Amino acid sequence: MQIIAMHGAGYQSSKKSWRREVFIGVGGVLFVCLCLVACLLYYKKSCDLLVCWKKKSKTTPSVESFVQKYGSLNTKWYRYSEVKRMTKSFADKLGQGGFGIVYKGSLPNGHLVAVKILTNSKENEEEFINEVASISRTSHVNIVRLLGFCLDGSKRALIYDFMPNGSLERFIFNDRSQIESALGWNKLFEIVVGVARGLEYLHRGCNTRIVHFDIKPHNILLDQDFCPKISDFGLAKLCTSKESIISLIGARGTIGYIAPEVFSRNFGVVSSKSDVYSYGMMVLEMVGGRKNLDVTTTSSSATYFPHYLYKNINQYCVEACGDNGEATEIVRKMILVALWCIQTMPDDRPSMSRVVNMLEGDISDLQLPPKP
Repeated sequence: MQIIAMHGAGYQSSKKSWRREVFIGVGGVLFVCLCLVACLLYYKKSCDLLVCWKKKSKTTPSVESFVQKYGSLNTKWYRYSEVKRMTKSFADKLGQGGFGIVYKGSLPNGHLVAVKILTNSKENEEEFINEVASISRTSHVNIVRLLGFCLDGSKRALIYDFMPNGSLERFIFNDRSQIESALGWNKLFEIVVGVARGLEYLHRGCNTRIVHFDIKPHNILLDQDFCPKISDFGLAKLCTSKESIISLIGARGTIGYIAPEVFSRNFGVVSSKSDVYSYGMMVLEMVGGRKNLDVTTTSSSATYFPHYLYKNINQYCVEACGDNGEATEIVRKMILVALWCIQTMPDDRPSMSRVVNMLEGDISDLQLPPKP
């Protein structure tokens, strides 16, 4: 009986062990099946994401590499529907150019903005990337603030602070009396100094140095207090070298403001000094209230304003300011600094830091430069 009892106990133990092994085996199979299902679901989701990314990449091919190259952006990314909403379906047009159209708009909090809609072209794709890459790195009182951009399929837009007084161009290409009544020599001088500080910041104050390549009155915007803001960075180039020497293929900029070395390397290397030249040409136009080269006349040698000023600087200061000694000093200082800036060879031009010092220093320290 004892042997039978022991045999029965052994049988029961063996039966329990067998059941345990069966349960473990079935549980293992179920676990493996669940893992396989989870892997399949994850694979499908990954494939879907990959397809979506490829679709997005087809619509924004160069922006993916742009984001990787320039890292995180400090500006907001808007959908095209949001851009339409902020401009009330593009109801208020501010201006138009080769780049596209600018509209007035407002953000949900009521902040007024200027929205630049770029036309869909390869050139404007490059301008879009240049502008976002360069201006999103800046923070200066004399640089226009980029609040956001739109990248939605083929739609490209840039959203800026709205400048109620428009561009400098509106104020300087008028009769001398109109310029004085609208701004006055003191305000014009403040604008000249403000633009110089903005360029000095771009050339030396940014982590990545920026050469603008399109400094002209049209690209200087004025806020409600006529504080100048450098805008339109579509042609800008970023550089990391201390000397800001740049390799360019072809010329870029606007005729009348482009430095000689940008046209021909025989004059020297392209660098931040190219912006100095454009700045000098712009200042001379501010002083004269006219284009440096009047294409409506037949004798260009007689109408080229920089050469006229070089020969007749004292006469012009008297004609422009009369007996106002303070205004005469301001105008003379602007002319002398501008003539230094437009020297033919880049090495003969001052840096923008030096330009700021010249403008803020004593006029007795300024000499007439060699004839450009």
